[in-house]
Amino acid sequence: VVTDEGDYLRAEDVLRDADTAMYEAKAAGRGRAVLFDATMRDKVRRRLSMESELRLAIETGQLVLHYQPIVCLDSGDLVGVEALVRWYHPERGMVWPGEFIPVADDSGLIIPLGDWVLGEACRQLGVWQRTLGPDRIPSVHVNLSARQFVVAGFTERAARAVNEGGIDPSSVHLEITESAVMQDVAAATRLLRELKSLGFQVALDDFGTGHSSLACLHEFPLDVVKIDRSFVTNMSRGRHYTALVHAIVALARNLNLEVVAEGVVTADLVPPLQYLGCQYAQGYFFGHPVPAGQVAEYQPPARLSEA
Repeated sequence: VVTDEGDYLRAEDVLRDADTAMYEAKAAGRGRAVLFDATMRDKVRRRLSMESELRLAIETGQLVLHYQPIVCLDSGDLVGVEALVRWYHPERGMVWPGEFIPVADDSGLIIPLGDWVLGEACRQLGVWQRTLGPDRIPSVHVNLSARQFVVAGFTERAARAVNEGGIDPSSVHLEITESAVMQDVAAATRLLRELKSLGFQVALDDFGTGHSSLACLHEFPLDVVKIDRSFVTNMSRGRHYTALVHAIVALARNLNLEVVAEGVVTADLVPPLQYLGCQYAQGYFFGHPVPAGQVAEYQPPARLSEA
């Protein structure tokens, strides 16, 4: 780690800038050397500022959930929604998850943030089921971060969220990514079994993008596999992607798992998914994420029966 900032008057300033460069080098990959410059310091300041503002946002109710439809590919009927967090900053307006989720993850704020998302999603599903009936919006899908998933007491907090929402745990699908599960297969399997024993449905998200999960997929107590959007959206580009999707669907069927195809953005992706036996899908073709008040207005795409 080196610096081109010239002479320093205090040793702590050298250590501070060297530490900043070290983290930049780590982020760039193994065996990297990074030369510190002032833009790195500005980046750290902006990150610390966002961390402080995000902490305040969690405490003061600046966060909201939007919900994206998950549908039956045969009928277009709504089978659930995925809860997606949004941050309405009082000065900057909408801050997208791609900006603040990495900050939340690095700072540890992902744990209170994730707990809020789960609690709010369960509360909202309870409201829908009491006002619209249990069949109108049958389930909600909630993403879990790797850190949230393994933190002590998560299963108890998850059980409390469904109890406070007045809903059945089976109507909540907890989604964990392949990469998070593969960090510690034994610990992940144990935690998934605990969640299953409480009645939750468990989904493996972004399937196909992790490493080595295929060899131990049968060991995980899962209900759903979600095919990563990178495979689905590229199906129209060539048969290789279609073959990969076909293999995942067949594998899931043999393991008695349901399959959701993510990233269905156009009508032309629907027929091959139907032909391959994929049961469910989500993506912009079916609907963008919308505020809770608009979810009940969902209607199947008119072109679904024509697709």
